[in-house]
Amino acid sequence: MAVRACGLIIYRRLQSAPSSKVTDGIEYLLLQTSYGTHHWTPPKGHVDPGEDDLQTAFRETQEEAGLQASQLTLVEGYKKELHYPVRGKPKTVIYWLAEMKDYNTEIKLSEEHQAFQWLKLEDACKFAEYEDMQATLKEAHQFLCSKE
Repeated sequence: MAVRACGLIIYRRLQSAPSSKVTDGIEYLLLQTSYGTHHWTPPKGHVDPGEDDLQTAFRETQEEAGLQASQLTLVEGYKKELHYPVRGKPKTVIYWLAEMKDYNTEIKLSEEHQAFQWLKLEDACKFAEYEDMQATLKEAHQFLCSKE
């Protein structure tokens, strides 16, 4: 059976973004793991028994980044499912898109992560080494651009 994980791609809008291109003023939150290869990902984690996928995404975001569901606005209409092998076993990760309500909200990392960054799309893709994560960030960005 595939391992199942869920998370949120969290973004915030720069307050000083030039009004001509709103999407230039978007930054994505990536967390650096304190284990393994120290890769960078959005907050995510395994689904607990009795939990639905979206509950998992919000719980993991709270545990890993210290963000409450009330501090985020879930973006309607975006959901991305990734499938890839981890140590020879299939893994499914589902991401939703969420916007920070307050630009200045503090991020509080758990022991699972050693650093975080707010990054514009291009830099976020450089930090997220995996192609499917890069593609997901670009797709989420396109989705946001199309809504503007």
